[in-house]
Amino acid sequence: MGFFAFLILGLIAGAIAKAILPGRQGGGIFITLLLGVVGAFLGGWLGGLIFGTGLQEFFSLQTWLLAIGGAIIVLLVYGMITKRTAR
Repeated sequence: MGFFAFLILGLIAGAIAKAILPGRQGGGIFITLLLGVVGAFLGGWLGGLIFGTGLQEFFSLQTWLLAIGGAIIVLLVYGMITKRTAR
């Protein structure tokens, strides 16, 4: 997958992850999209580590599930960090 396709995948995965997570997460749309790109990278890395597969093709269901799962993990960690420092 090319760089721009990976970037678009991460942006969309971040938006989907934010819609899936309940409650209100801190940060604006830019932070969410940036965390989505990081989450897509994390999901691909974890997929390769655990399942022996990573982000393959843009239109693959496996790619999207890994990217969204990684984005959810990153958003959860980000939410825990920002709530802890906000107190």
